[in-house]
Amino acid sequence: MEALRLILLYAHLIGFALLLGGAIAQYLTGKIRINPAMLWGSVIQLVTGIGLSAPLRDGDEPAPAKLVTKLVLALLIFVMVFFSRKRAEVNRGHFLAIVGLTLLNAAVAVFWR
Repeated sequence: MEALRLILLYAHLIGFALLLGGAIAQYLTGKIRINPAMLWGSVIQLVTGIGLSAPLRDGDEPAPAKLVTKLVLALLIFVMVFFSRKRAEVNRGHFLAIVGLTLLNAAVAVFWR
C-alpha cells in the first residue's frame, strides 16, 4: 500500500506543478487566460488528493479537518479553472485567486500537522 500512496503523491505533485507552472507561464505572457496545463493540473490535484485521503496507512492518517480543508480548496480551484477555461481573457483578480488558492492548498499540506 505504501507504493500506491507514493505513486499518488508523485502524481499529486505533478498536478501541482502543472497548475502553478501553467498559471505562471500564462501570467508572464501578458494575456491572462486558463491554459490546458492549468485545467489538467487542477483535475490531477483533485483526483489524486481524493485518492490520498483514503486510509492507506496504518493509523497514520491526516486529521479529518485537514482533509476537508484541502478538499474544499481543491474543489474551489477546479471550479474556478473549469468554468473560466473557454474565456478569451480571465479577470486578473480571478486568475490571481486561483494562484493564491493553489499556494494556500500547498501551505495547508505542508504546515498543518
